[in-house]
Amino acid sequence: MHKRRATGGKKKAWRKKRKYELGRQPANTKLSSNKTVRRIRVRGGNVKWRALRLDTGNYSWGSEAVTRKTRILDVVYNASNNELVRTQTLVKSAIVQVDAAPFKQWYLQHYGIDIGRKKKSAAAKKEGEVVTTKRAYVFQLMSAPSPTWVHKVEIVEGETATEEVKKSNHVLRKLEKRQQNRALDPHIEEQFGSGRLLACISSRPGQCGRADGYILEGKELEFYMKKIQRKKGKGAA
Repeated sequence: MHKRRATGGKKKAWRKKRKYELGRQPANTKLSSNKTVRRIRVRGGNVKWRALRLDTGNYSWGSEAVTRKTRILDVVYNASNNELVRTQTLVKSAIVQVDAAPFKQWYLQHYGIDIGRKKKSAAAKKEGEVVTTKRAYVFQLMSAPSPTWVHKVEIVEGETATEEVKKSNHVLRKLEKRQQNRALDPHIEEQFGSGRLLACISSRPGQCGRADGYILEGKELEFYMKKIQRKKGKGAA
């Protein structure tokens, strides 16, 4: 029901200003190690967290039912806008590359298999040995009064200087049982070799202040791999 003026004309109902009518700027969350999240008071006294810069998030590996906090390394694809890829902007549904190390570590512990490990070359020494390289010399100060030159030593990739931790028979039986039902997507195994996994952001960094998501698998992974490959092809042309 409208109020009427003294003259009988209709009068607009009074409506207070709303804060959201200002039109707030988009967060445009950038990929940066200098993590910055702002607290914003919104309608009803509620709170939103506006992430301006992020470089980590919780990512779940659906088929293995495991979630790990990992670093976001790169933004590689965005279906809506190429500009968001160029400016490394983290938004919902953006395809990113995340560090595979936490998942690799879990896989080794859970199945006893080190995925993505490079095959040992014939020239490589026995496991646990330290190999001297001809790459460079290191100037090392010894306890003696005069400094001495020594060979730089490196551990061959995939090999450790310490002996492998011995596992009990119970643990070995458990690992063997798990391995019977183990299935790993060849595309994911390939990615573990490079140390980067393709993932999709499922949270809204500008609303909740986090860039969480899931590892791409199966048909979805194939779809985005084709898209990224096509984009690279266009760039080369």
